[in-house]
Amino acid sequence: MGFIGLGTMGRPMALNLARAGTPLIVWNRTPDRCEAPRTAGAEVAASPAEVFARAGTVILMLADEAAVNTVLGRGTPDFADLVAGRTVVHMGTTSAEYSAGLQDAVRAAGGQYVEAPVSGSRIPAERAELVGMTAGDDEAVAAVRPLLAAMCRETFDCGAVPGALLMKFSVNLFLITLVTGLAEAFHFADRHGLDQRLLRDVLDAGPMASAVSRVKGPKLLARDFTVQAAATNVLENNRLIAEAARKAGLASPLLDACHALYGEAVEQGHGAEDMVAVLHALESRTDGTPASVRRPEDHARRS
Repeated sequence: MGFIGLGTMGRPMALNLARAGTPLIVWNRTPDRCEAPRTAGAEVAASPAEVFARAGTVILMLADEAAVNTVLGRGTPDFADLVAGRTVVHMGTTSAEYSAGLQDAVRAAGGQYVEAPVSGSRIPAERAELVGMTAGDDEAVAAVRPLLAAMCRETFDCGAVPGALLMKFSVNLFLITLVTGLAEAFHFADRHGLDQRLLRDVLDAGPMASAVSRVKGPKLLARDFTVQAAATNVLENNRLIAEAARKAGLASPLLDACHALYGEAVEQGHGAEDMVAVLHALESRTDGTPASVRRPEDHARRS
């Protein structure tokens, strides 16, 4: 099988596939990202076209819609030649409408399509503890599920495309608001002169404790902004979720507040840091030096 896109999430995912004994051919725009999968037994292709030529199933773990279009040659005659007779597995995060349109295009070219986003960040990806969500034709999904088992501790069927992406949006809405609330709690305790280690211990002992709080709490305590899920990616996820809410006529006041804060953190230069870097935006607001506040639709126009 093929794997294209070896970023923060993609590289450990491909590594787990290779370590599970899956015959794997990989490609990444930045070649040095291929070294770890190569060491684990994967072959490295010279181009996306070579991946598709040699693999019947190809996973795409790419940054955004533009990257997917570029890799697939969408809108060019090469697209049909690439995907015909292949199963394209879209594991990245894009708009639901984009995924539905990509499914139509792949089917029209004679290929099959599976939507398979995951919940989790770098550490769960390294531990093969992601949670997968799938959507697409039953036959294609069934064929892909054993491959996902090397990367995910559990996978859930979400029906037809774009059901898996909409499910991921629902999960990520909770995650974004949860981590932002946790950062605000640490900021509140800090500015009141409380012992933040004690806050961490109280949270860990109480009913609000979760796997997320037990990972992100220590990072906030140590001001450790080493990336697990980058603030830039969280901001993009936030935008996609907000757009889906707008299109459905849904209110999303908590998400909109988070969007403004993550936008400020990114504008302040913390986009490559972990999502707990939203703490910087909270501190700046308290100190009276916030970045310009933008709505989700404003950021969409800048992206």
